[in-house]
Amino acid sequence: MLDIGLPQIDGYELARRLRMVPELRATRLIAVTGYGQPQDRERARAAGFDEHLIKPVSTAGVAHALVGLGARTLATSSSAS
Repeated sequence: MLDIGLPQIDGYELARRLRMVPELRATRLIAVTGYGQPQDRERARAAGFDEHLIKPVSTAGVAHALVGLGARTLATSSSAS
């Protein structure tokens, strides 16, 4: 989980940099932000985020995102076999 509004380097740039590291490409990234417009979600997706949560984030929202990431991870690993 990365906050978009980080000091010095924003979450978008950090996500892009993490995606460039071969060992971290499969890492699931969740954006946490106060920005919730469709273009904000698209910008997060383009930067490499798998999920986009809008502040304030509820426990249920985090759980839902994690379950969704787990399901996609299982589907991806099953199709690779």
